Amino acid sequence: MSIEIGELASNGIIPGLAAVLVGNDQASEVYVRSKARAFEKLNCFSETFRLNEDAKEFEVISLIHQLNQDSKFHGILVQLPLPKHLDSQKILSEVSPKKDVDGFHPVNLGSLLEGNPNFIPCTPNGIIEILKYYKIKTEGKHAVIVGRSNIVGKPMFALLAQKMEMGNATVTICHTRTRDISYFTKQADIIIAASGVPELITGKMIKEGVDIIDVGINRVDDDSEKGYHLVGDVDFDGVQAIAGSVTPVPGGVGVMTITMLLSNTVKSAKRSMENC
Repeated sequence: MSIEIGELASNGIIPGLAAVLVGNDQASEVYVRSKARAFEKLNCFSETFRLNEDAKEFEVISLIHQLNQDSKFHGILVQLPLPKHLDSQKILSEVSPKKDVDGFHPVNLGSLLEGNPNFIPCTPNGIIEILKYYKIKTEGKHAVIVGRSNIVGKPMFALLAQKMEMGNATVTICHTRTRDISYFTKQADIIIAASGVPELITGKMIKEGVDIIDVGINRVDDDSEKGYHLVGDVDFDGVQAIAGSVTPVPGGVGVMTITMLLSNTVKSAKRSMENC
């Protein structure tokens, strides 16, 4: 990717990301800072636009429309979750599909579902790269996704089921209305845990040799100086001796999510150069 960034710079183009942050969510603040550091490290540009917790919907949409027209930004990120009084789906649909580097616009999600992806959502894309790097084959395997969000679960289903190199899997999605999640996870060759429930997946719920991707990152209160520690959606210690592999939390999928955001922004910047 650094070669592509260098080529863009030689043509006077610096990949730029606009991050829209509404409110004072601490986890969102940390995440946006991490993204900014990653961009700066690779000589890319990012700027965070902050709005108050009580910002009106039209204010957020007006800002997005301005950013859609600003040529120095090749990607626009609306940091989730938004305050409850805002319609996330409506706001995300106002981002130009050409700058939707998070891959959440209905046009980009539709393109993904039909097998012709434009921008792939960053976390699912990062998971695919992890599977590819560790040579974990998906073809003919049973992949069980625990969680059905538009951010992870649904696009992950679309990717793993596609006729592509890291697809061709039989895919099951479990969620809060699934009666017995362990019935499905015990059959899985690959588990994608994205439920948002701390340590939901235990050693009793898996078969030997399963490959587990833990997307969750949850704060659990404790008596430490910080007052909390981070855990995933998987009981890491409980599954480690049984699973073939399991990603750590923190330091696993989260790192790849930021990398894919950068990759999508570079991709958008290259397109802007081609369209000049």
